[in-house]
Amino acid sequence: MPDLSFQIETATVVPFAAIPMLAFRLQIRNAVANEAIHTIALRCQIQIEVTRRRYSSAEQEHLLDLFGQPDRWSQTLRNLLWTHATVLVPGFSGPSGAVDLQVPCSFDFNVAATKYFAGLSDGEIPLNMLFSGTVFYVREDSSLQVAPISWEKEARYTLPVTLWREMMESYYPNSVWLNLHRDVFERLYRYKMQHGIPTWERALEQVLDSESMVNK
Repeated sequence: MPDLSFQIETATVVPFAAIPMLAFRLQIRNAVANEAIHTIALRCQIQIEVTRRRYSSAEQEHLLDLFGQPDRWSQTLRNLLWTHATVLVPGFSGPSGAVDLQVPCSFDFNVAATKYFAGLSDGEIPLNMLFSGTVFYVREDSSLQVAPISWEKEARYTLPVTLWREMMESYYPNSVWLNLHRDVFERLYRYKMQHGIPTWERALEQVLDSESMVNK
């Protein structure tokens, strides 16, 4: 039965995709000799290991919504689930093969991972990728065999914050996405129409300016 190991070599932005997407170049090795890998139906759970990096005071302020006050981070800092991804790995007869694991990236600020990425100023994002799935392989007697891949298989990678920021800036220049409940949107829409405000940005600015005047 194959003994597979996984390593992330690089991460790049997928150009001209319908949505923001990263491609992780995945190297797969089989420690068992004389076995040809026919194909692999691979699943991947990607976690953000938030305790594996330091945070500046500005980053701590930006991450209050996720982890609370920094003096409580010893209790609140926990790994975040980013996303799940799948890929069909083509066969290889040598000791290793490679494939691009493409991961769609949300810019919705209701998503915890987006809040985390956007809250970082620089440095790297520590990731842990947990693999599972099914491997189809050919033994020496030429018979096709099937075996599961255990969740114990994993690979760590540090994703540059600049890469994520450059990707989002290329897809959404000087913009962010907010997902509102329909009733809240309707209230904002009515406010915009009643006051003859031409853009959503100006409507929000006027609401915020009014709130600032009340709090003075």
